[in-house]
Amino acid sequence: MDQSDKIIETAERDASPERFPATRRSTEKEKVEPHEPIERTVTVSSGSSSSSSATSVRDRDGTMSRLQTQVEEGIEVHRHETALSRIQTQRSQHVGTVGASIKSRTKTRESVKPMPAMGAGKPMPPPLPEREEYVVEFDGHDDPMHAQNWPIRKKVITALILGFTTLTSAFGSSIFSAATRVVAQVFGVGTTVGVLGTSLYVLGFATGPIFWAPLSELKGRRLPLVIASFGFSIFNVAVATGKDLQTVLICRFWAGFFGACPLTCVAAVFSDMFDNKSRGLAITIFSMTVFTGPLLAPFVGGFIVMSDLGWRWTEYIVSIMGFTAFGLNLFFLSESYPPEILVAKAAELRRRTKNWGIHAKQEEIEIDFRELLEKNFSRPIRMLISEPIVLLLSIYMAFIYGLLYLFLTAYPLVFQGVHHMNLGVGGLPFFGMITGQLCAGAVLFIRQPSYVRKLAANNNMPIPEWRLPEVIAGGVCFTIGIFWFGWTGYKESIHWIVPTLSGILIGFGLLSIFLQALNYLVDAYLMFAASAIAANTFLRSLCGAAFPLFAQQMFQGMGINYAATLLGCIAAVLVPVPVWFYLRGAKLREKSKFAPTPKYN
Repeated sequence: MDQSDKIIETAERDASPERFPATRRSTEKEKVEPHEPIERTVTVSSGSSSSSSATSVRDRDGTMSRLQTQVEEGIEVHRHETALSRIQTQRSQHVGTVGASIKSRTKTRESVKPMPAMGAGKPMPPPLPEREEYVVEFDGHDDPMHAQNWPIRKKVITALILGFTTLTSAFGSSIFSAATRVVAQVFGVGTTVGVLGTSLYVLGFATGPIFWAPLSELKGRRLPLVIASFGFSIFNVAVATGKDLQTVLICRFWAGFFGACPLTCVAAVFSDMFDNKSRGLAITIFSMTVFTGPLLAPFVGGFIVMSDLGWRWTEYIVSIMGFTAFGLNLFFLSESYPPEILVAKAAELRRRTKNWGIHAKQEEIEIDFRELLEKNFSRPIRMLISEPIVLLLSIYMAFIYGLLYLFLTAYPLVFQGVHHMNLGVGGLPFFGMITGQLCAGAVLFIRQPSYVRKLAANNNMPIPEWRLPEVIAGGVCFTIGIFWFGWTGYKESIHWIVPTLSGILIGFGLLSIFLQALNYLVDAYLMFAASAIAANTFLRSLCGAAFPLFAQQMFQGMGINYAATLLGCIAAVLVPVPVWFYLRGAKLREKSKFAPTPKYN
């Protein structure tokens, strides 16, 4: 863990002192304090001596100097536990994402430049007052501007809009699979080349978060979602009107790139709106839209391809849904990112008071591209290589996610090939998997109150291993479901309902594993959770793009039963992974360079 990572960890420990023993926290501070702490801005004026020096000294006193000052001055509103937590979390969130220089490289660069003159013969103006006096904050823990204090009606409307946006993106990923053979025939290529239309879209899912995640931390959630909804719709129109295969495939990739934004940002919006007690339920609903979308699309696409509309209307339908999402996001979606809400508040105060010094902390951020690359490329890769929890869970989830898209090829081979269903009807058995996912969501809903009680009993300190029983149960169900599907779907004499019902176990396992494993990563890595999820997302999206390319050859070459047996055996081998973490996860996290875990007696 490099110096910047250590300072981030210290900032998070200061933000949540109740989570970590004081002795270990002080030890970490001793290691870090000799180095220059996090600075959000660079003072370029050498003339600003007194006030700038005071600010610099106060910054050296601690990474959360403003918070400490306000408490010392007796501002009661910031003493509330919720308000303190929100301010601290925002500061450490900035440190962990973009824009916060650790030992300001720009400072070194600017120090060798000559100071430019004011111009027009003007002298250098006197130093400004204390900068922090002009920084806007929320007016207490119950400020209605904060997204967590929005009326429940506004939260529900926002959740519905974003749920539809996410469903549209996931729906678009698999609807093309119903047209694969027709597209291959139209453009005179093999079926495997036609499958690239699905694979490249999922590859866009892998690369998109690299751009959308930092943008959402710099400019808020609303702007990326509006831009991405529009771009997504435009590129789907381009696919529908493409005159050659290369146009279709390239535009499918860019549709996936823009479609990755809801998958990246919507969960963050839910985190903005809901607290720890209700966030789990909101994320569960979001995850169900992510995984039911690809399974709803094949039968819709099948009926469209069979009709007089033709394969191009599979993309026109998605583009219409995309433009609808664009309109909803443009006109009805409010900004939920707290730092960006404060930027708007500061802008209004500047306009109405004519005091140009009023600003939000977010406006002090300077983009350092070297730091941006480090936090979004270097750290995720380092965690993927060095952290057993991140590596093994990412492999497990990548395999599960790859099978989700592999089934887009396997199901047609069983229900259209073996049972001779047409394109539309052959997609209906996916409702078995959808039913399983709904069952998993229901189980997670039922278990949520017990999780909240355990959380309250532990002083709101989550133990990551609490998430793993569902992952273990889901892994067992998923494995059984794959064997069931393969050995009941390979011959026509077995009724089609039997392999269809296997989808209940497959869907149940898929959502249980995915959702709770993600929650486990978040709980285990806290301020480094974004990097852990970035590594996980990249690896799993690569598998999601690759698996459909060899699915047909594998199932036809090995036979449906033996291909499913191979996949089932791999799934069975991976089942002990969450069991090991459940038993030894705390010890593993103690040895981790990135998991801020107190030592257990």
